[in-house]
Amino acid sequence: MIRIKGIKIPIEKYNDKILKQAVAKKIKCNLEDIKKLKINKKSIDARKKPNIFYILEVDIYIDNENKILKRNKNNKDIQEKPTEEYIYPKIGDKKLKYRPVIIGSGPTGLFCAYILSEKGYKPIIIERGEKVEDRIKTVETFWKEGILNPNSNVQFGEGGAGTFSDGKLNTLTKDTEHRHKKVLEIFVQNGAPKEILYLHNPHIGTDVLRKVIVNIRNNIIKKGGTFKYKSIMTDINIKDNKIESIIINNNEKIKSDILVLAVGHSARDTFEMLLKKGLTIVPKPFAIGLRIEHPQELINKNQYGELSKLLPPASYKLTYLTKKKRGVYSFCMCPGGYVVNASSEKGRLTTNGMSNNKRDTKNANSAIVVTVGPTDYGNNPLDGIKYQRELEENFFNLEGGKIPIQLLKDFKENTRSKKLGVVEPIIKGKFQLSNLNKALPNYISDSIKEALPEFSKKIKCFDMDDAILSGIEARTSSPVRIPRDEKYESNIKGIYPSGEGAGYSGGIITSSVDGIKVAEQIIKEFKNIA
Repeated sequence: MIRIKGIKIPIEKYNDKILKQAVAKKIKCNLEDIKKLKINKKSIDARKKPNIFYILEVDIYIDNENKILKRNKNNKDIQEKPTEEYIYPKIGDKKLKYRPVIIGSGPTGLFCAYILSEKGYKPIIIERGEKVEDRIKTVETFWKEGILNPNSNVQFGEGGAGTFSDGKLNTLTKDTEHRHKKVLEIFVQNGAPKEILYLHNPHIGTDVLRKVIVNIRNNIIKKGGTFKYKSIMTDINIKDNKIESIIINNNEKIKSDILVLAVGHSARDTFEMLLKKGLTIVPKPFAIGLRIEHPQELINKNQYGELSKLLPPASYKLTYLTKKKRGVYSFCMCPGGYVVNASSEKGRLTTNGMSNNKRDTKNANSAIVVTVGPTDYGNNPLDGIKYQRELEENFFNLEGGKIPIQLLKDFKENTRSKKLGVVEPIIKGKFQLSNLNKALPNYISDSIKEALPEFSKKIKCFDMDDAILSGIEARTSSPVRIPRDEKYESNIKGIYPSGEGAGYSGGIITSSVDGIKVAEQIIKEFKNIA
């Protein structure tokens, strides 16, 4: 099999036949010599508008492969396809007394469980929220009626916070061990579209992701895994500095010598309990900000020009360093999406962004967030959580629990918005016109105001008067880190902090990969108990 890089085709001319012709021309062969063609990577090059191209990397089966490689030996774009197989670790020789327990069924917990179950370890997955089918109904009720379930919401429940998101599957981390590829393959095997295997910035969308999660769960169960929903880890028992058992819902004891903490970034009560029990926890920088909504058509035309109608809804990524050296950047950009009420505690309000697979609403939305750290909120382990809660309470109280929204022009002038402009908000949950400045620290609002005109230099009209701001975006990442050693263990043996909540990932892919890394370490050390 031969891998060919750097194939460039104008988007308005692209189709399967043109692609095959371009490959044949590049490697100097006849069309009929190519027996099979598979796209490995596909991205969009819009740097020189109006000339926009697809850039592709493909693998081909072809007659006389060695002859073709020899003919093109000086062309670095044409090489034998490398081996890219994920390799499971060899099983260790230590004996486990009990089944591994995983706390949380977000991406980290699910993929840790998936890998362990494939090798016969029969993990027990503890989830404080509901299974995804029931969770969807609970969240929809919250958006319509304002009835919050603190244990099953946009933050908590099967699938984690990513279940109500855009379902982005991109990462900037290198994939030398092919874990990233393994995650995507597992998604496809469980119902995700095959295109995610090669698109440059793949996404699933919340609607498709929910179905995939059910299939992943069922496959874990088929291989001996057990899920316990509506189950909160309320205590842990430690003996000789090693995990001995956990307590669920204050009354059920589960013995285990392996405890994977995949609790997510919002498990505030769990962090408090773990700290009291002696687990080392340290504060970590994160980011705070607002959501911004623009017409999706504006973003499309800025990114792709007149050819935007031939392409999927466009995204963007923006960064800026203020004069006072604070980072401001776009986060969790959702083309054709929704702003959603993502609250998980009564009397507190936070927002997030979400898109379906087709990304077909009229608005683009993204968080515009500002970096904050211990110098802003304190150096004690849980001071970041206290800081988040204070800001979330401010935003809840602005409009009695409704999401406060404000036109950008009014935000800059520190004036309460009285009516909408040309942008109609697309929001899941009740909302109300307001003045967001009243609930934000000055260093946050001033940083956003300074950054917006700079962002408009990259995306024309980004700081349009009628753009809609809402907030607060307070859960960009975990405000804590749980330190772990080279074997992924905490200071208490047998406890494996993992994923976004423990401070080691951000987003679906990196969280899934971190769960796989922890599973690999368990496999390397211990025999399964099957």
